[in-house]
Order: sequence, then structure tokens, then C-alpha cells
Amino acid sequence: MKKLFTIFVLAFVLVLGACSSANNTPNNDGNNNGNNNGDNNGAEKVVLKITGLDGGYGREHWDELAAKFEAAHEGVTVELELAQNIHEVLRPQIQAGNTPDIIYLSVNSEGGLVDTMVREKQLEDISALYEMTVPNESVTVGEKLLPGFVENLIISPYGDGKSYMAPLFYSPTGLFYNADLVGEGKTYEVPETFEEFLALGQQAAGDGVALVTYPTAGYFDGFIFSILNMAVGPEEFAKLMNYDVEAWQSEDVKDAFIKVGEMLEYVHENTVSQANGNDFVKNQQMVLDNDALFIPNGTWLPGEMADAPRVDGFEWGMTALPALEVGGDRYALSFFEQAYVPTGAKNKDLALEFLAYLYSDEAAQIIYDKGKGAVQPIVGSENLMEGDELNQTFYSIYSDGAKAALGGFAAVESVEGVNIADVLFEQINAVANKTVSAESWYDSVVDAIGTLAEQNQ
Repeated sequence: MKKLFTIFVLAFVLVLGACSSANNTPNNDGNNNGNNNGDNNGAEKVVLKITGLDGGYGREHWDELAAKFEAAHEGVTVELELAQNIHEVLRPQIQAGNTPDIIYLSVNSEGGLVDTMVREKQLEDISALYEMTVPNESVTVGEKLLPGFVENLIISPYGDGKSYMAPLFYSPTGLFYNADLVGEGKTYEVPETFEEFLALGQQAAGDGVALVTYPTAGYFDGFIFSILNMAVGPEEFAKLMNYDVEAWQSEDVKDAFIKVGEMLEYVHENTVSQANGNDFVKNQQMVLDNDALFIPNGTWLPGEMADAPRVDGFEWGMTALPALEVGGDRYALSFFEQAYVPTGAKNKDLALEFLAYLYSDEAAQIIYDKGKGAVQPIVGSENLMEGDELNQTFYSIYSDGAKAALGGFAAVESVEGVNIADVLFEQINAVANKTVSAESWYDSVVDAIGTLAEQNQ
């Protein structure tokens, strides 16, 4: 089961391998080809310290990436320190001045170390990374990345127009369904608009099938952030994530909450009682049994349900949220991880060279093949998945016209008694149970936003 992310951002935690080197400036002229043939030739060997979480994707891909980078950079040795409790290992190292050159540990991960570093501005400005040429390619990192993966509050947490993190390993979310039941020429059509979505709910109800179910209320993070992007656009969404009370009071935002409430009129009758850590799989099973048409989830769902029974002919399908109006934008939230260069790093320039290498086709293929399916957020990433039609389907969601919703709430000091994640997501159970109206849910969110904004002035 996906961990319930608190609101600062969502991210899976993995392992990072990276490198860096002193006194080597990034080569942005397109002729570097990933090689550092300058100051290191004949010079003292440089140890590139990379610290990261030993997570679910293992470390085999990082070991190979480090070896490839060493081979292209004479005199450089990559030192990888990976641990499951890396936040406990790393904190005293930083306090003692023994800071790594690159850290791979996602925002809002266990221990809160990264969030503290963001608040205390202990990250280097790495905006130059996005102007660097990808090694052995003719495009810049910024050109290689999928749209939206730099322009968000995770990568640029201070609103100063500068980038402090590098996006890695993404996983799109959306509405999952049985493609043998839903799709062109099937029993039900994939809805293009929210009006069609609700009409489909009525049609399915007549057949004794629920329109939607959900594992737990926390899985609505992707849904809510996507529908808010559709309702107000990315610029206004950024204001929402910065606790702008006036932005939250807009009629378009309120209407998005009302539409979610209308959708929940067609939720499966057993969903809420099973929307917990023990029974969430039963809700996921509803889609495999054709008891519910759609479920909000992420690309990990098929693997999580790989051994579950299913109706004959079942095939996984995935779609972005339906547009709020004909011709409107459709969004799908993507979880992604981050790497960054701490302010105490000794080899900052070479760290950027390593990060640039991670966006090359060569590195992306290594990451996918040996990193248990980890996918870099680069243009054409679905082409690296030869023979994996399921992942090609999922990761082509943005190529098929959906826009990426990214990021989460800006980091602020907590306020006792106010948990925005609970107010925004957990109340969905009450709306589905009809004990709280969608309008009351919206009002409580605006109140919570106001409290947090006032206390963080």
C-alpha cells in the first residue's frame, strides 16, 4: 500500500547514487559528453560522496551508474553510502561538517531531515543544471525533462525563480480500470469530461456497478491536486499551495469540491468501511471483479494486485481525470523523488555533471532495467520500456495529452490542532458517507488554510 503522504509532497523514497568533484565548472557548450578532462587529469584523486536511502528499487542501478561516471571522469572515485535509516546516519554527519556532495532523500521522508534542510535553506541553487547539455546528447537537461517537473514548489520551494532540487523517478497517478470493460467499443466508454463521468455513474448504477471506489481517503491526494489544476490552472494552483486564502475562496475551487462530492454519489457502498490499512485491498479488488469501474491509484497498483483473482479477460487501463469542460485540460498528478546538492558540499560542480548524466538515455535505461522499473521524468521515457506494454501504457499518459500536476503545499511551520492532510483528504470518507456535505468540507479546508496562513505570516 502506498504510504499516506502528508501534505508537503509526495514522494517515494529510494536510493541515490551520485558524484561530484572540486574545481570543475559545468561545461554547457554541448561538447563535454559527460567527460571531465580538465583539472582532474594528473591531479589528486577526488572522492565523490553520495548519500541516499536504501529503498525499494535497490542499489544495483546506482552502482552501475557510479561505475559509468567514474570511467568517464579520470581521477574520480564515487563513494556511495546508502542505508534504510539514512536520515539518522546523515544528520550527525552534516552537523559535524562531513557533508556529502549529493543527497538522495525525498521531501517529507521519515525523520523530517529534508524538510528541515529546506526550511533552513541548506540547499544549493542548482538552476544551472537545467541549462547543461545532457552528456553525449544534443539537448539540455531542461529540454529533456517532461513539462512541469522543474516549475513546481518541490524543485523551487522559495518562490525566488531558482531551482534547488533535481526531479528523479516519477510515477503518474490516475483512474485505473478494466480495459476489457471500459474503452472504445466496450460496455462503457472512457469519459472525456466530468459531465460524461457523472452520466457514466448513472449508467453503471443501472447495471449494479459503482462508478468509483478508492483504497483509502489518502489516495485522493492525486485526484484533488489534479482537479484543482484543472479548475484554476497551474499559476493559481501554486497560490493554493502557498496558503493564499483569497485563491482558496474562489468559486472555481469551491465548484471543484462540489464536483468531487457529486462523483462520490456513485461510490461503492462498501468502500468507506474498507478504506483502512487492513482492508484497502478489498476496495482495489472491486475493480478486478467489475464491481466498480474506476479507482484512483498509482502505477504500483498492478504489481500490488498481481496475485489477486480477476474476471476473465481483465486488462489494466489508466486515464487522466476527465476535463471539467469540453476541450479543457486534463491532469494527472505524478509522484517523483528528488536529489540535491547541500550547501556544505565540497564538489558542487561535478555534482551537477553527475545529475545531468542521470537524464541521459543511457542512464535512464540502466535505471529502468536494474532499478526495478524506476522511470526518469524525461521525454520518451516510455520508449525505454521495450516489451513492457503495461508500463508503456501508463507512462504514455502525458504523451497522450494529459498535463502533469506536480508538487504540494509549501513548507510552513505546523499549527497545533491543524492537519491540512486530514482536513483535505480524510474528510472524503464523511462526504462519501453523507455525514458531511461537499460544501461543508470545502469550508473547513478554507478555514484550515486561513489558520495556517495567519500563523505563518
